[in-house]
Amino acid sequence: MSPIPSSRSTWTANSSGCASRRSPTSAATSRQFGPNIPTNLYGPLLAGVYTTPAIYCEVKVVFTNTVPTDAYRGAGRPEATFVLERLVDVAARDLGIDRVEMRRRNFIPRAAFPYQTPVMLQYDSGDHDATLAKALEVSRWSSFPARREEAAGRGKLRGIGIVTYIEACGLAPSRIARQLGARGGLFESASVRVNPSGDITVFTGSHNHGLGHETVFAQLVGDMLGVSSSLVEIAHGDTARSPFGLGTYGSRSAAVGGAAIAKAVGKIIDKGRKIAGYLLEASEQDIEFTAGKFTVSGTDRSMTFGEIAGAAYFPPDGFPLDILEPGLEETAFFDPVNFTFPGGCQRR
Repeated sequence: MSPIPSSRSTWTANSSGCASRRSPTSAATSRQFGPNIPTNLYGPLLAGVYTTPAIYCEVKVVFTNTVPTDAYRGAGRPEATFVLERLVDVAARDLGIDRVEMRRRNFIPRAAFPYQTPVMLQYDSGDHDATLAKALEVSRWSSFPARREEAAGRGKLRGIGIVTYIEACGLAPSRIARQLGARGGLFESASVRVNPSGDITVFTGSHNHGLGHETVFAQLVGDMLGVSSSLVEIAHGDTARSPFGLGTYGSRSAAVGGAAIAKAVGKIIDKGRKIAGYLLEASEQDIEFTAGKFTVSGTDRSMTFGEIAGAAYFPPDGFPLDILEPGLEETAFFDPVNFTFPGGCQRR
């Protein structure tokens, strides 16, 4: 069978009102961020996990006087998945093809990645056949007819459904955001300050909403610098202390905010190599950093990260202050080159 040849979707967006839905046209609400829901967060995901070569998406905006609403959780992406997966089920039924087999025949092959979709996005990787196979195994898909028959004997009706999906997270690459009409970038920022005592303060543009950022970010910094995460303080939500950031939404905190932190820590390590090179009388290129130690390659001469931090603030006599500024603090901005594309298979 040839791939799904094309798809067409029409969404009517209510510019301020309560959400409603009617087939075959979906209706959504929008205000401020809201217009992104039926457009930027919907259309680019209509390719799903399939090799559909032609996709057309039309969005109509209707002004009403109803109560404004906005995005809550995952807005736009579930709607695209619903539309696409219903189309696959309907096509499988009309063509007399098993719905699982219909999906298998139209999956983007693993060897085709990176894969350019017809709706702007380029997927970096994926193995949808393996995901589907695992879902069928753990859900005992093949034995469902027997379970349905047993339930019918008890007067119960039992059904089963399957969805294979993909999502765009890590909002957002500025180059794509601009193509979609955004006026600015969607980068994230971080500043990492190593104090003379060796403890570390991280200022992040992301904001914790009870999602455990303090734990994850501290572990990230601790692992990179070879120190205990208990020495790392995470500061957020304070515009007087933190660099300008874009915040927490769109599954971006670790992928974008964490990457900004990692980038700043990388700068800390680079400066540490310079300091260690001077103090250990070696070329910066010969300094290795592992497990919290700066070591001259091929020797046992080394200094701990804490010793380097102390030297950064209290440089010894002869320290080249004209080349190496005192202190150990760096700032970084990270703009992702692409989204992240988590995907899965769900059986209900």
